[in-house]
Amino acid sequence: MNFIRLLTGFLLMGFLTFLMNGTIEAAPHEHSEALHEIKIQDIEGVHIGNAQDNAAKTGVTAMIFPQGAQAGVDISGGGPASRETPVLSPTTNPTPLNALVLSGGSAYGLAAANGVMQYLEEHNIGFNTGFALVPIVCQSDIYDLSYGSNKIRPDSKMGYAACEDAMYNNNPRMGSVGAGTGATVGKLYGMKQSEKSGLGIYAVQMGNIKIAAVVTVNALGDIYDAESGQKLAGLKTPDRKAFLDSSQEMYRAGAKIKSDRTNTTIGAIITNASFDKTQLTKIASMTRNAYARCIRPVGTLADGDTIYAVSVGDQKADLNTIGTLAADVMSEAIKRAVESSAMDDTDYLANCRSIGK
Repeated sequence: MNFIRLLTGFLLMGFLTFLMNGTIEAAPHEHSEALHEIKIQDIEGVHIGNAQDNAAKTGVTAMIFPQGAQAGVDISGGGPASRETPVLSPTTNPTPLNALVLSGGSAYGLAAANGVMQYLEEHNIGFNTGFALVPIVCQSDIYDLSYGSNKIRPDSKMGYAACEDAMYNNNPRMGSVGAGTGATVGKLYGMKQSEKSGLGIYAVQMGNIKIAAVVTVNALGDIYDAESGQKLAGLKTPDRKAFLDSSQEMYRAGAKIKSDRTNTTIGAIITNASFDKTQLTKIASMTRNAYARCIRPVGTLADGDTIYAVSVGDQKADLNTIGTLAADVMSEAIKRAVESSAMDDTDYLANCRSIGK
């Protein structure tokens, strides 16, 4: 009897081990089938383009929605520079969004939206009030006045040019282009110990669902790979030979932030899944998990962190699934923003400004 019990237990353990091993081996295969990378232009209903002044180190990224889109927004930073974000509140009229603009220039750069509105009006894109066509354009800007020129900022001409690039080319690049032209990270001790960042884009498809992230990473904090935990960019030692940990430096003797209100990570999630403004606001707030995974510290009073979530399609999808996926896609876009913008220290430091200069 004891022998039979022992044999039965042994066989049961072996069977359970087989099941566990089968599950573990199948997981990567199932995951690879569930998601695959696509181009952002594979998402119908959105056109994206860039324009920049490479000498002044600033630029504009425009996302155009010719048929209109529903959108929500999550603002977690303490110093945002933005335009028309209240129209995305769930309590307002669900008027379709016609364009979303990410830009440099801080509050000065909000002038880029004038050129975007001009372009949209000329191409009959906007909300018809009966008396006039009014394009609905939201915008968020980063502070890049400490890198390159602080006298040349995005204007209506640059906004118009970004729209032309979006509608004629719709083939956006990443790195130091568009709104990422003047983006930098790791600025706790000022620009001389910071590093270059830029614009990141990543898109995937899951069945019929397509989702993309566009982000300009201009953080006070350091940037990490969400999966490995590896530090990718951020605060450097004074001799720039090694990294410092921005969070630990803040804790050490209560280090004072030298770059107060000069940072912002601004991004957008775009999907062909159908959601209303209330649901998209929730998706935007769930996407904030990506910022927490990849940027440390994040959401401080020195940041103006903002995330938009935009729906351009009619595919049915679960909000929790899309919100979770949005954070993963945004994490990869953040990683690509810094990896595609790396540059030689000599070139980088030549464009860094000191306070008062």
